[in-house]
Amino acid sequence: MLAFALGLWGNTAPSPWTDEIVTMDVARRSWSELFALLGRVDAVHGLYYVLMHLVGRLTSVTEFTMRLPSAAAVAVAVAGLVWLGRMLGGARLGLCAGLVLAVAPTASRYAQEARSFAFVTAAAVLATGALVKVLAGDGRRRWPVAYAVLVAVLGWFNVLGLLLLAAHAITVARSRPGRRAVFRLAAAQAAGVAAVVPLLLLGLGQHSAVGEAPPVTFGTPLALLSWLLSPGQDTLLSSLKPLLLGSVLIALTALVVRRRTTPPLISAVGVPWLVAPPALLALTALGQPVFAYRYLLFCLPALALLLAGGLLALPWWARVAFVLAVAMPLAFSHRAIRLEESRSWDTKAAIRILRAHGAPGDTVLFSGARCGLISTAYKEAFTRRPDLGRSRTAAESDTLDNPSTDPATLARRLEQAHRVWHVECTHLSPTAGAAADQATADQDRALRTAGLHPSRKFRIRGITMVLETRS
Repeated sequence: MLAFALGLWGNTAPSPWTDEIVTMDVARRSWSELFALLGRVDAVHGLYYVLMHLVGRLTSVTEFTMRLPSAAAVAVAVAGLVWLGRMLGGARLGLCAGLVLAVAPTASRYAQEARSFAFVTAAAVLATGALVKVLAGDGRRRWPVAYAVLVAVLGWFNVLGLLLLAAHAITVARSRPGRRAVFRLAAAQAAGVAAVVPLLLLGLGQHSAVGEAPPVTFGTPLALLSWLLSPGQDTLLSSLKPLLLGSVLIALTALVVRRRTTPPLISAVGVPWLVAPPALLALTALGQPVFAYRYLLFCLPALALLLAGGLLALPWWARVAFVLAVAMPLAFSHRAIRLEESRSWDTKAAIRILRAHGAPGDTVLFSGARCGLISTAYKEAFTRRPDLGRSRTAAESDTLDNPSTDPATLARRLEQAHRVWHVECTHLSPTAGAAADQATADQDRALRTAGLHPSRKFRIRGITMVLETRS
């Protein structure tokens, strides 16, 4: 309940960012449009899109309804970690691990995001629990079956979640179960992966929808650990980061120093889970820049499990000192992720500007990757403000972005326009930013040719809005 409540707290305060706007757009499409999209691009997120489409059909497509399932998924992950911790080290370990995960700001941050990462995390926790059940010698057939199903669900929510299987293989090797348990787990893993193969084959033949990610460096492991504790976007003051990171490292050190007094399966399960997926993703990133921290959110429960083990290995006064030390950084981070500034686009401010300064007959012209999807995410604000630069909607073209119209058609539309809101989304990757700059320059020339000139300019986070009018 704590994790779910934190997920709901301030759920709608920040504006949806690029990928969330894609989710809102896809959730509004018809079944035929949805499956046509998945046949061309982003099939790797197909299960999540189907789920969000159903949510939209049952309720409505709003920021709250699109983010609510992620809050529920994080709550499931916390409950699953309590269950897993109890199996590994008793009720105290389970409760402590669940509390650590529930209050982690990064968990709350992705409990408030309309993307699949929280679902991957929940599936990873439950799959690991099923693995431990089989390793513990539970002879019932349902646990290998459950493990196979959860592996399949993990892969269908995000194929990168299957990196967890490498961690599970290390855990099995360290646990040294009997041949029967190894065979059952291997068969279950194979069945789970086989269920994901059709998705992998379909995804390989599609255009990539993966955004750019920073390169992997020697500082990446520490940066990832810091991100797992508190997400980016300046959600933690630089002066508080050493306090939080140092306290966590002390607790993890206690787990190593006092490992003989702690249940051995904590490290056997938690360490490979925390280390193996990032290491494999880093190797993959040598060929393609895919090392985005959000893809590794499913490693956060492993950190929570190890932290719980370390804290319980400390004397009571040290645990109290730890709580006091991390209280301020966690409180600051929780507040920060619920502010508008914690997202890359301030779409709500853009809507407010349109409503305050707009006039009948206004039109819009978008520039920047998927920037035009703002008009589909907030249809009510653009009902009578047609997009002059769009040839078709993303739904009509079975893509994730609105295709641009040809220069001749744009010029003809501009000739008939008297007020044009030129909206440029600026928070983009270097490649997308360069393309957006070129598109903006071309659009500016078309506006000048049509006799339109800037009359008002507004700069908000991630978006520049210029009102173009006739002299």
